[in-house]
Amino acid sequence: MTRQMILPLIFGLAGVAVLCGLGTWQVQRLAWKEGVLAEIEARIAADPVAVPVAPDPDVDGYLPVRAEGRFGEGEIHVLVSVKQVGAGYRVIAPFEVDGRRVLVDRGYLPLEEKDAARPPLEAVVTGNLHWPDERDSFTPENDLGAGIWFARDVAALAAALETEPVLIIARGSTGQGITPLPVDTSAIPNDHLGYAITWFSLAAVWAGMTGFFLWRIRRRTE
Repeated sequence: MTRQMILPLIFGLAGVAVLCGLGTWQVQRLAWKEGVLAEIEARIAADPVAVPVAPDPDVDGYLPVRAEGRFGEGEIHVLVSVKQVGAGYRVIAPFEVDGRRVLVDRGYLPLEEKDAARPPLEAVVTGNLHWPDERDSFTPENDLGAGIWFARDVAALAAALETEPVLIIARGSTGQGITPLPVDTSAIPNDHLGYAITWFSLAAVWAGMTGFFLWRIRRRTE
């Protein structure tokens, strides 16, 4: 090995070490995220309990609950697209239970059924508490004139329907032609495997480029 090769070799090895370290970190993050998702899935599928008196989004997220009561008048339609089905609306309705009014996401309704009559209804709702975080800088403002919302903002929904800021995502049918869209972990990002592959691929490319550079230096010095 010539003196001209030492610095490029050190630089190359350092780069490979850093990139492999980042890849290893993403593998560790992947294992952590899979554990978190497994815990959430187990919580979602647990036996339901009564709706807490004062649920906390940080503590009671995904809590399975069961409520027996009555759907009141009025509902909000949140635009949604369901794979292999198409566009439609999530029906968010006020639900009266034990002297309280909470929100229930009843599920999917086809576009053409938006204005169909759905009178008040006695029902038993089984589902999960959820506080979706769906609004960002790219989300359009709700079209209140057309009665179309673009995000499930629990506080705004509660204000519009005069309920507590508590949302139950129904996981069983509540009738009237509405198909439940139960809460799950599919919306929680888990891109760590892709990141790991990217870092390890860059490490391989870096190693290859270092080897090629060292080969050229050696050829020049021979």
